[in-house]
Amino acid sequence: MEKRQLLSRLPSVDEALKDQRLFAFFETTARELVTDSVREVINNARQRILNGEALAEPDRDILIQEMVSLVRQKKRHSLTKAVNATGVVLHTNLGRACLSRAACENVIRTSEGYSTLEYDVKKGSRGSRHNHVEYLITKITGAEAAMVVNNNAAATMLCLSTLAEGQEVLVSRGELVEIGGSFRIPDIMKQSGATLYEVGTTNKTRIEDYQRGINEQTAAIMKVHTSNYRIIGFTAETSLEELAALGKKCGIPVLYDMGCGLMYDLQPYGICEPSVPESLRTGIDVILFSGDKLLGGPQAGILAGRKDLIDKMKRHPLARVLRVDKMTLAALEETFRAYLDPEKARTEIPVLAMLTASSQELKERAQQLALKLETQGGCSAEVVPVKDQTGGGSAPTVLLDGWAVAIENGIAPEKMERLLRSREVPIIARIIRERVHFDIRTIADNELDEITEAVSEITKSVEGGERQ
Repeated sequence: MEKRQLLSRLPSVDEALKDQRLFAFFETTARELVTDSVREVINNARQRILNGEALAEPDRDILIQEMVSLVRQKKRHSLTKAVNATGVVLHTNLGRACLSRAACENVIRTSEGYSTLEYDVKKGSRGSRHNHVEYLITKITGAEAAMVVNNNAAATMLCLSTLAEGQEVLVSRGELVEIGGSFRIPDIMKQSGATLYEVGTTNKTRIEDYQRGINEQTAAIMKVHTSNYRIIGFTAETSLEELAALGKKCGIPVLYDMGCGLMYDLQPYGICEPSVPESLRTGIDVILFSGDKLLGGPQAGILAGRKDLIDKMKRHPLARVLRVDKMTLAALEETFRAYLDPEKARTEIPVLAMLTASSQELKERAQQLALKLETQGGCSAEVVPVKDQTGGGSAPTVLLDGWAVAIENGIAPEKMERLLRSREVPIIARIIRERVHFDIRTIADNELDEITEAVSEITKSVEGGERQ
C-alpha cells in the first residue's frame, strides 16, 4: 500500500476523540491534555509511515490504546508517592525521612487556609517566622537560640557568610567532605566569601594543628562530621571539647557542621552517631544540622547555639534568600514537639521507628507479607535475612540486621523489578542473587497489600511465553 493511502487511513483528531475510551477522560481530565495526547500519537504514526517504517494499514484499535496510555501517563504526577522496599531508611533519591502522621496533619491544617506565619497574635502586629520553632529547638537541644533555613548546605553558607566573610576558617584536611550532588565544603566556603585554611592531614589532625593555624585573619574554627564516610586505621581526630576550649581561649567561635541531626540515642540499636544535645554540651558555639535525616522531619537546615551569633545570622541578607515556608515550619514544629517525650518520638517518627525496630518484629512482618504473596500474589515467597542501611549520609559503616521477602514467579527478576518500578505508585525493590527482594524495614504496614496487589497483577498479566 502506498504512503498516501496509509496516511489517509489515519483517524483525524476529532474522530479519535469521539471514541468512548478517550471521551470518558473528559470528566476528570483537561480536554487540552487529551487532545494533545491524541495529536501526538497520530503525528508519530504519520512520521513512521513517511519514514517507511510502517508498511501496513494502521490499526485503529492499537492507536486508540496508545492514546489512552499516553493520556494516563501525562495525568500522572511527576512527584508522587513511592514504596521503598530497599531497606535504606534515609533513601536520598526517595525523599529521605518520611514525616510522622502528626507532622503531615499539621502541614494540612496550617496550609489549607491562612496562618500566623509572620503575625504576632498577642501584639496584633508583624511577627517573625523564626519564632515558631525556636523555642522547641532550644528547649530540646539546650541551645540559647536557633533558626531554620532550607537545607544544611544553606545553613553552612549563611553561617560562614555571617561570621567569616573576608576572613579565614580553620578546617581539618580530613573533613573537607563532598555531599550529594558534588557539593563540596571548600566550594560552599568559597561562595560564602570565607577563605579555607586547611590544618592537619587527611588521617590525623591534632589540637596543635589548629593552634598553629590561628592568626589575625582567623574568624572561626569549623569541625565537619564525616557522616557519609569513615577514615579508619592510623588516625587521630580532635574532639569538640578540645576545640571548644581552644576557641574560648582565643576568642574564636567554634562551628560544628554535624549534618545528621540526631536527637535520640541510637547506640543501643547499633548506630553510634553524635547527637545534637551532647554536641552542644561540649561548649561549641554553633551547630548546623539537617531536618530530613536522623531528626526525621522535613528538608531544612537548622542552626543552633549562641544567641548573639544566631541573631546576627537572622539579620544577614541571605537569611531571607534561604528562609523556609509555612509547610516546612509546620512539619518541623510537630516533629520537634514529639521529642518532648523521647519514647513518643521513637515510636511516632517513622525514621526512628524503622531504625529501632527489633529483628523479631521485622521477621514477623516479613512473614505476613510472604503469606500474602503466596496466597494472593501468585508466586513463591521466602523470608530471608538481609543487611539494611541508615542511608542519607548517616552511619556509613553500619549494617543493620533485617528481613526481606524474596519472590519467584517465573518472570525474570530484571523484568519484574522494572514492572514494579513502572506502576502508578512505583515499588522500588532490590535484586539479590537473581531474586526480587522486598525489604520489610522500610515498608509501611499499609503498603503490604499494595505490594501484594502489584505482584498479583504483574504475574497475571505476563503470559508464559513472555516471562523471560
